[in-house]
Amino acid sequence: MRILICEDSALLREGLVRLLEDAGHTVVAALPDAGRLEDTVATASPDLCILDVRLPPSWTDEGIRAALALRATRPDLPLLVLSQYVEERYASDLIAAKGGALGYLLKDRVADVADFLEAIGRIGAGATVLDPEVVAQLLSRRTRDDRMQRLTDRESAVLALIAEGRSNQAIAKALHVSEGSVEKHVTSLFQKLDLEQDESGNRRVLAALAHLEHGGPKPQDHGGAAPQTGMNR
Repeated sequence: MRILICEDSALLREGLVRLLEDAGHTVVAALPDAGRLEDTVATASPDLCILDVRLPPSWTDEGIRAALALRATRPDLPLLVLSQYVEERYASDLIAAKGGALGYLLKDRVADVADFLEAIGRIGAGATVLDPEVVAQLLSRRTRDDRMQRLTDRESAVLALIAEGRSNQAIAKALHVSEGSVEKHVTSLFQKLDLEQDESGNRRVLAALAHLEHGGPKPQDHGGAAPQTGMNR
C-alpha cells in the first residue's frame, strides 16, 4: 500500500516510516506539517493518508482540518487520524462526512504493532476503524444533545439566560413573564436535564455548563452576576 504520513514529531514520523516499510508498505511522503499536503497527495497518489490531529503552526487542529479538506476534495481517499485526545467536534464532522474508509485512533492506545498494522490494512481495504474511547465520547456527546432536545423553546430561552448568570427576577424581566412562571420553567428544565436537588445547590451552574456543552452561546456581560451556586433552585 502507498502511504503518506503527516506528523510533526520527527521521532514518531520516522518510526512510522520504518514500521510501515518493514511491513511491506511504501511510504510515498513523510511531511512535518500540512502545508504541502494537498500538492503532495496530488503528485504522490497515496492509497492511504495518516495524519496527526495537532500540527504546526498552532498545534491545535490543523491536522484534522486538513483531513476534512481532503475528505471534501478526495472523498474516496482512506484516512487515518492519530490524536493524543478526542477532538469531539471535528471527529463528529469527519465521521459524518461522506467518503471512503476512515480511522481515528488515539496515540497512547496504538501500543500493539500488530493491531496497528491490522488497522492500517482494514482501513486500506475500505473499513472504518474507531478507537473505543472515541466512540464512547461521541456517544456521551450525543447523550448530552438528546437531553437538551427535551427542552421546550421557552425552557431553552430560560436556560440561555441562566448561562448568562441572570437571576430568576432578571430572566422574568427579559422575557416579559412573571417570576413565578420563570421558577416553573427552571424547575422543569432541571428535571429534563436530570439535575436533582443536592446540598450544594449548584444546579444552575451544571445547567449552564450543559447549555455551553451543547453549543449554546457563551455568557455575555449584561451587568448580572455570575451563575450562583447558592441558589435554592
